[in-house]
Amino acid sequence: MSNIGIFVGSVYGNAQHVADEVKAALVDEGLSATVYNDPSVSDFQQASSVIVVSSTTGMGDVPPNLEFFIQDLRDQMPLMANKPFAVAGLGDSSYGETYCGAGNQIFSLLEELQGNPIADLLEVDACETLEPEVEVVEWIKGLVKYMV
Repeated sequence: MSNIGIFVGSVYGNAQHVADEVKAALVDEGLSATVYNDPSVSDFQQASSVIVVSSTTGMGDVPPNLEFFIQDLRDQMPLMANKPFAVAGLGDSSYGETYCGAGNQIFSLLEELQGNPIADLLEVDACETLEPEVEVVEWIKGLVKYMV
């Protein structure tokens, strides 16, 4: 059975909550999913499909819990061989140019690793969305057919 890896980058826990809700929605669809908040390259390689849910620091960077993982991906370059992926970036548009910076960085890296983006980067703006989990779960439900 395939296992969808949900990789979460969270500063204050909001992205973690969203990732947990995404997992619950996937399980409700009869799929197997695992949430990783301290992932390894091995976790990444073993996932049949990759979902990343990440907030962005105020400077536009990847949250601390994903920094080493992202650096390991850049260093080791484990090619994805067209593995499907989707990235949801949580951000705050009042930060201007750094808005959803982590999501953009991660999306670009997964493309560089030859992953297959099954959707454009989803940018969820905290200025407009009070419940990002609702928006992200609905988005993921529309992508399920590409992940199995």
